[in-house]
Amino acid sequence: MNTYKRHRFPPDVISYTVWLYYRFNLSHGDIEDLLSERGIIVSYEAIRLWCIKFGTIYTRKLKRKHQGYGDTFYIDEVFVKINGKQHYLWRAVDQDGEVVDVFLQGKRDGAAATRFFKRLLRSHGDEPRKIVTDKLRSYGVARRELMPDVIHDTSQYANNRAEQSHEPTRVPERGMRRFKSVRQAQSFLNAHAAVGNLFNLGRHLVRAERYRDLRIGAFAEWSRAVA
Repeated sequence: MNTYKRHRFPPDVISYTVWLYYRFNLSHGDIEDLLSERGIIVSYEAIRLWCIKFGTIYTRKLKRKHQGYGDTFYIDEVFVKINGKQHYLWRAVDQDGEVVDVFLQGKRDGAAATRFFKRLLRSHGDEPRKIVTDKLRSYGVARRELMPDVIHDTSQYANNRAEQSHEPTRVPERGMRRFKSVRQAQSFLNAHAAVGNLFNLGRHLVRAERYRDLRIGAFAEWSRAVA
């Protein structure tokens, strides 16, 4: 099936637009201006619809090709208000900063933690060696039920990595004037995580030549996902 059937613009324009949106802190209007400077006239509403449709498609393909996560999960939850109602954004990252999963729920009790842990086990394919959380009791409930043999670290400051991992999506959330619905938020967060993982190349950890090679590989993987 042709993913781009009945779209007036060519696939490379659509995929580049979606990449800009999920890779950088740009609004649909910002991207409209960037494309206009290159002689590509497209409305921000069309860009919004592309990001919704193709962001989901690309995310699914990127997740299928993902090489796997580390053995330590840093888990945290933050408050998010959607349409005036309180929700909790659960997020887990591994020791390399890769987002293992992100999940919006209405509560942060033991049942909510258990649902999130089940998603993590599906994403990882196996139990991690260690999880690092804050002292929220819900995490202990879920760990005892689903992965009792996993090391559970709740020491002070140990979970800074997870807490800091929320910031990359807080910035675009503010640019959107907050998420409009749970579905929209979950879709955006999934795509943002998938693209972020692909280009999470540890630039500060490798030499410039190695980083450029990794970046070439990331763009090649992106090209396969959007084909």
